[in-house]
Amino acid sequence: MDVLLWVIVPYVCLAIFVVGHLWRYKYDKFGWTTRSSQMYESKLLRIGSPMFHFGLLFVIGGHVIGLVIPKSWTEAVGITEGMYHFMAVSIGAIAGFCTVVGMIILIYRRRTTGPVFSATTNMDKVMYVFLAAVILLGLSNTVVGNILSHYDYREGVSIWWRQFFTLHPDPSLMANAPTTFRLHTLAACALFALWPFTRLVHVFSAPLGYLWRPYVVYRAKPNSRLGSRDARRGWERSELPRPEDRAHGSHTSSRR
Repeated sequence: MDVLLWVIVPYVCLAIFVVGHLWRYKYDKFGWTTRSSQMYESKLLRIGSPMFHFGLLFVIGGHVIGLVIPKSWTEAVGITEGMYHFMAVSIGAIAGFCTVVGMIILIYRRRTTGPVFSATTNMDKVMYVFLAAVILLGLSNTVVGNILSHYDYREGVSIWWRQFFTLHPDPSLMANAPTTFRLHTLAACALFALWPFTRLVHVFSAPLGYLWRPYVVYRAKPNSRLGSRDARRGWERSELPRPEDRAHGSHTSSRR
């Protein structure tokens, strides 16, 4: 059972994550979007969206530091275990709180705003369930691992995570972790498997072309026609009267 949960299932979810995105990009490019609903409601969106996204960025950053960087590396640069856990608890709690509050506002907005709720698909609802589970279980890990049980995930979960990408994961490291850590990991695996088939694909979209694309010219050349055909009579552009023409009570029109 440990091999199934902590070796087979994560690799299957990772395969679905990679292959699913390739499939989605090839066969559903026009569906690669968040399906923006700002036109239907913007007040709650202006509050909830920044809280959720910026809080989530700090949460992801904390995961990268805690999972990718070994404990010996931070100690080598002078960051003691107490200092690390203090920053993890303080910054992680604030970021987690902002993420949860932002998520609640966005879900409330989606449920109570008619057009937004009508545009919500069944896959969106499933995605929100797993996303909420991952975030709430992750926040509970901050309390359980750092305050109640004093479990050092950097000597268990983090090592398993790095071994996972070197293709030699030790399932016993996860089997001995607290329940909230195991549930958080399984929920995250399920979310990654669902990811390619939801609006979450927009995470991998960025307008990089704007960095090197040429400027768009909106001005027209003097004495040029609009379009490739001559203008019909009665639709010609007219020039405004010049000041000297106004003084004489006349104006000049130009037909092109």
